[in-house]
Amino acid sequence: MNATELARAVVETLIGAGLRDAVLAPGSRNAPFAFALHTADAHHLLRLHVRIDERDAAFLALGLAKATGRPVPVVTTSGTAVANLTPAVWEAAHAGIPLMLLTADRPLDHLDAGVNQATRHDRAFGDFVRADTRLETGVGDAGTVTHQVHRLLARATGRVGADPGPVHCNVGFATPLVPTDAWTPDPRPDVSISAPPAATAEPVPAGPRTVLLVGDTDPATGRAAHAAARAARIPVLAEPSGNARRPGAIAAYRLVLGTDLGRRIERVVVIGRPTLSRPVSTLLARGDIELIMVNTRGDWIDPGHRVSRVVPAVDLEPADPAWDDAWTAADRHLGAAITEHVTGLDHLDGHTLAALVIAHSRGNLVLGASQLIRDADLAPVAEHPADVWANRGLAGIDGTISTAAGIALGTGRPTTALLGDVTALHDAGGLLIGPDEPRPDLRLVIGNDDGGSIFHTLEQGDPAHAAVFERTFATPHRVDLAGLAAAYGWAYRRETTADGLTAALAADPSGTELIEVPLRRDQRRDLAAHLGGLARG
Repeated sequence: MNATELARAVVETLIGAGLRDAVLAPGSRNAPFAFALHTADAHHLLRLHVRIDERDAAFLALGLAKATGRPVPVVTTSGTAVANLTPAVWEAAHAGIPLMLLTADRPLDHLDAGVNQATRHDRAFGDFVRADTRLETGVGDAGTVTHQVHRLLARATGRVGADPGPVHCNVGFATPLVPTDAWTPDPRPDVSISAPPAATAEPVPAGPRTVLLVGDTDPATGRAAHAAARAARIPVLAEPSGNARRPGAIAAYRLVLGTDLGRRIERVVVIGRPTLSRPVSTLLARGDIELIMVNTRGDWIDPGHRVSRVVPAVDLEPADPAWDDAWTAADRHLGAAITEHVTGLDHLDGHTLAALVIAHSRGNLVLGASQLIRDADLAPVAEHPADVWANRGLAGIDGTISTAAGIALGTGRPTTALLGDVTALHDAGGLLIGPDEPRPDLRLVIGNDDGGSIFHTLEQGDPAHAAVFERTFATPHRVDLAGLAAAYGWAYRRETTADGLTAALAADPSGTELIEVPLRRDQRRDLAAHLGGLARG
């Protein structure tokens, strides 16, 4: 097969396997893929998304894959374009997202010969991909392509190996790189691979004082975990992106863990990936509790190396209602204290911002890493919560806007993203959506305190380090977000009051818009200390 035939065979195999989205970053060496994907899009066999920056393209594909549960290929040219996929690959590897890396390469005889943009893509992502392969023009036939692509897709989805995650297909294209004939895609038959058998739930008997801790997980898993725990009257401690933060869950659990009630816990059942707070890490490291990890992947969470059992599913038996009532009462007390304190502030703060966004978001809510997701972790539980998403595999601020666009496009639902100014600026390129591209209904709510407020609450935020802190940790930027939004064609508004923000959030997002909410950093450390004192007091 020549380059055009090879690219067409790959695309026909992807379509036949049920893939419905692909993301392309432009280049020369990947031209065979560009022509094939454009034709498939024109025939409505898949939806093509084009981004000029490979990192943004990769995080868009990550968001699409996260939202749909289907593998999404991100297609690049050769050279440093491939290296720019790395942050999304690492995130997908730790979060178990079926991201497919489809990288165009030079022929083998170009390697180590000083040819422009020629380097070694093979194994570029090391152990961060579940499987990889190389295809080459002039080597093998259509059957070779079908086998290799199906093998990668089976590993990406976990149908083989039971450990979903990213996969890499590196394709060596020799010239010519452009087609000379018309083509109508003919999807190749999928390979039937039986899904792993359903997990057998193991009983968790009543007796020890138990809590359910839900870390980052998908909406369906989070909702089911919440329903099972509430039916058993077991307190639900859910991170915002655990999707179990629903009526009856303990909103202020992070503070309750620091009280005598938290110290009375005897057993923790963990679902998802909890990564958000030090009180949770301390709980998981305790040597006096039974720690049950619910996990169906190749590894499990155990930051304190204290896990007692790893099981694929649990059957929670009814617990003592008095234990649940005690947690509900403590949550009500601490929640009222938080509300009273932030209501007394003379400015709009991060806790109020997070609470308003959570209360008024419908469809999807995407939370950026750093401080505001931690504010959301203490916000009141919404009566009708949105599906919540976050990149918590490695909890980086990379690609948040692009991920949110992928979530919106993958679900087809209006999406709100709450993120800080540093997180937003780190992915400012994600604002660039070309005029011919599918456009999401996406609202960005950016809490702008001109820097990294989370560092105020950490060790480096101690006043003793003030001479170094502002420049090297807080990193003020003075960026005009209104000008940034205008440059990229996003609608813009600025809200400084709770009433104004509530009105701005009243309607679902339509198209792309950015709401800037000015915040202050100078009281962050004192506020964190006050909240910690609420638990101790």
